[in-house]
Amino acid sequence: MVIGVGIDIIEIERIKKSVDKLGSKFLDKIYTELEKQYSLSKANKYQHLAARFAAKEAIIKALSSIYNEGFRWKDIEIFNESGGMPKVKLSGKLESLINSEMDLKISMSHSENYVTCFAILYSVK
Repeated sequence: MVIGVGIDIIEIERIKKSVDKLGSKFLDKIYTELEKQYSLSKANKYQHLAARFAAKEAIIKALSSIYNEGFRWKDIEIFNESGGMPKVKLSGKLESLINSEMDLKISMSHSENYVTCFAILYSVK
């Protein structure tokens, strides 16, 4: 059973402008150390940063059906499994939201100028 869904789309240029203008202040507020290390090591770093930003937005929308209190951007961490599939790790206030009867999956896609992410929270029983 679907509990919540979320989708987000973002212009890669928007993230680039934020990084260029605010630098580490922006990066440190939004991204975990793992996300920064991964994204900034890529030739197309802004695309990877934008993908993680869109994923966090989509996840918050999906979680809004069970949670509507504050959160920190870094309470959501996006990482890739060895095969490349994106995965989510929640921490802080969000960590205890997903119980053993639920799962949260995301899918990210991009073009030259845009990144989108879809998140689905569902019951596994």
